[in-house]
Amino acid sequence: MRATFLSTMDEALAADPRLVLVLADIPAESVAHARRRYPGRVLDVGNREQALIGVAGGLALAGLRPVAHALAPFLVERPYEQIKLDLTHQGVGAVLVSSGASYDLPGRTHQSPADVALLDTVPGWTVHVPGHPGEARRLLLESLPGDSAVYVRLSDQTNARPHLGAGFQLLREGRRGVVLAVGPVLDRVLAATGDLDVTLLYANTIRPFDAKGLRAAIGDVADVVLVEPYLAGTSAHQVAQALADVPHRLRSLGVRRDAEVRVYGNPADHDAVHGLDLPSLQAAISDFCGN
Repeated sequence: MRATFLSTMDEALAADPRLVLVLADIPAESVAHARRRYPGRVLDVGNREQALIGVAGGLALAGLRPVAHALAPFLVERPYEQIKLDLTHQGVGAVLVSSGASYDLPGRTHQSPADVALLDTVPGWTVHVPGHPGEARRLLLESLPGDSAVYVRLSDQTNARPHLGAGFQLLREGRRGVVLAVGPVLDRVLAATGDLDVTLLYANTIRPFDAKGLRAAIGDVADVVLVEPYLAGTSAHQVAQALADVPHRLRSLGVRRDAEVRVYGNPADHDAVHGLDLPSLQAAISDFCGN
């Protein structure tokens, strides 16, 4: 996804003179072509993440369209105050594009399962969680025009094929509840629910939350399983609000909140620790939906 983002930005910089790509200590070879072609519109502030967002805010106030890129913990968690003040409070937007997701890289310093939950604390942000490079390209191109505040969360984990529809996409209908899969967890959720009589929804845009799409999928059994590739329960309040007048049950699956995970490993190892691997998803969804 990150390679797709960089190649798409190279094209976009040629088409829109308002665009400025702002980086924080990204390897020079990754953006060498764009930097040669647009030396004044590809800026690297170095290892200064607060400045990354501050510069983006200043560019936006000057009428330009900043696109800021860094690893997720350095784009959202470390400069959170600047997102709150230099963008949201100033009433200007930017496109923030992260990589690394929750735990694509080993080591806690480079992991960020709390990024979407943090952005939930400031108003007005659109949040895209693509599950395939094709989705990442489309969502990025849709985000570049205008002046809105957009977060695009990229990951090394991808689904086998893109799903390019809008809103919550209906992939399967069933009678024993609704399973909402977000971004790159979809293929595992598809496999985990293959023998279950459940409705399956897919989202690569999670904010704004498609309350109408969820309500339309609810049948006689209003049981909802939410599977997100970041902190478990990040969208639970959105489900509760969408179904405020409907008696329902909710099971939130995602990165665990109950303990600090102090282990190294690859993404598959972390999936197992957090219950997002295929056997864990099968057991949790089957148990909750009563099959």
